[in-house]
Amino acid sequence: MISLSEFNPLGLLLIAILNPAVIIVAIVMGRAADQWQKIVVAAFSASLVGVALVWIAAFTGLLPASGFGGTAGLLITQMIFALGWAGGAYWFAHKSV
Repeated sequence: MISLSEFNPLGLLLIAILNPAVIIVAIVMGRAADQWQKIVVAAFSASLVGVALVWIAAFTGLLPASGFGGTAGLLITQMIFALGWAGGAYWFAHKSV
């Protein structure tokens, strides 16, 4: 089972990759962006929503979490993946065919 502990790089990576909130928010905001600079805002917003979802899952007991410091790494990791999702959605929405 995936757990969030003090420093678990594989757990952070798996949670960042598989978090549906990050994917959905990044794609929706990236597709709606009218300037490429807004991709960074979309990625940051998606990562904040993803961290909030993980926090709610840990608070309710659905995700075992212990220690401190995992959420900072999770925010950065999710933002990196969200940049890819938002950038791809922006490119797909604005490519000229």
